[in-house]
Amino acid sequence: MVEIAITGTGVVSSLGTDSAQFHKRMLAGETAIKASPWAAEVEGRDAWQSVVEDFNPADWMDRRIEDGTDLFAQFTLAAAEQAVRQADMGELDPLRTAVVSGTSIGGVRAVMKAQHALDTDGPDAIPRKTMIQIWPNMAAAQIAMRYGLHGPSLTVTTACASSLDAIGTAARIIERGEADVAIAGGTEGGISLAGGGRDGDFVPVLFYTGNVYGMEAPSPDPNQAMLPFDVKRSGIVVGEGSGMMVLERAEHARARGANILGYLRGYGSCADGFHPSSPEPTGVWEARAMELALQDADMAAGEMDALIAHATGTPKGDTAEIRAINLVHAGRGLPVASIKGHIGHSGASSGAMAMISALLGMAEDRFTYIANTDEPDPEADFDIVHGAPRQMKYASCQVNSFGFGGQNASVVLTRN
Repeated sequence: MVEIAITGTGVVSSLGTDSAQFHKRMLAGETAIKASPWAAEVEGRDAWQSVVEDFNPADWMDRRIEDGTDLFAQFTLAAAEQAVRQADMGELDPLRTAVVSGTSIGGVRAVMKAQHALDTDGPDAIPRKTMIQIWPNMAAAQIAMRYGLHGPSLTVTTACASSLDAIGTAARIIERGEADVAIAGGTEGGISLAGGGRDGDFVPVLFYTGNVYGMEAPSPDPNQAMLPFDVKRSGIVVGEGSGMMVLERAEHARARGANILGYLRGYGSCADGFHPSSPEPTGVWEARAMELALQDADMAAGEMDALIAHATGTPKGDTAEIRAINLVHAGRGLPVASIKGHIGHSGASSGAMAMISALLGMAEDRFTYIANTDEPDPEADFDIVHGAPRQMKYASCQVNSFGFGGQNASVVLTRN
């Protein structure tokens, strides 16, 4: 069996632009849900987002790369650079390093801005590099170009499960012997500007789509707008950002004396095959993905010390996941949390961000919690951690990500 070590992590998020800051601010109780920069465009409802505010592309890339990439790829380049620096392996082997990136919508932001420019100022106003900003594979491609890599370069688009599926796919590439190292994770940057502000009279259509579809919470209070696993839950708050990590064949990592942050022990993926946006209500297929991850790890449910749930704060989504966790982990008081009360739903990057939270938490014996949730759903036959982080030793953690289209993914992490 090939062991997969994790030796580097990187984050661009609404709670900071490195893993340590992201984790520290989350455990300190900070939340990053604020009024949308386009809130003035609507009447009769509140509009909340969780946007990256302290990201400067020039800190991570030259002007030529900045001009040729959309925000989702810029976030990925920054997070990947952080992960590679932390892994501290010197020169990456160009033939033995893979890149697998996940995104839901890729460069949709570039499309929206180009369409707005065309509609308001005509064809000459369309940015010259719009075409190469759009493609979802450009995040992975830019990483490969930055480091001169010639191994597999893949992009996974499985909605909000994308980063876990990307990381699981990267692990499979290493297990098959096609690479020794992989840079993997997920990214989303479809709505805001990096500073969270407006850009003239441009208003992205995605500002409206979640509300039109009935996904967003109607709360007038930002601290009540996203309530994972709470009986009062009413919808999501859209977030963004990137979570990336360096995976290595453990033997390779040990041979070079790497600092191993943890191990990816198992990965499971399956389809609901039920509905474009609603999960199968009994949670049976989400449970199946969790069981597949445990089987892949050769571990029993009883060996899990904690779980970070997908838990988006939607009535149907959370109910299905509660039932799924009950099917796999019921009756033993498993501590379960979600990071989305702090940072909103960061789409394709959310699973990788949750993995990073788990890895850092295991290292310091502190488990994250669900911000703002104060009335846990009584259907949960497990311990919903809310109110404050929990001081606890945990050497294993399961992480879930579930996406539109019935995309179910789960991973198992261990400290040693």
